[in-house]
Amino acid sequence: MMQLTSSQHQLAIQARFRPEVLERVLRVIRHRGFQVCAMNMAQTLDSDSVSIELTVSSQRPINLLSSQLNKLMDVASVEIQPQTARKQAVC
Repeated sequence: MMQLTSSQHQLAIQARFRPEVLERVLRVIRHRGFQVCAMNMAQTLDSDSVSIELTVSSQRPINLLSSQLNKLMDVASVEIQPQTARKQAVC
């Protein structure tokens, strides 16, 4: 039987600054079967939006998660970052 391995992916999300936006993003990640390995969130200079950088892990295709995150009302954009040689987060 073939064993599936988890892959790590980096996402860059731009969203409107709302108190509940992070909760919504994390809920979609969990419901779609992904695990958060690393996360960083910072308010942008204009104070109207936030930048969220995530490293997630799953056996599922990353496009599944990206398309669902893009459907969230306060999310302006979701970019799948290319895999780099930087140190991977431990999940």
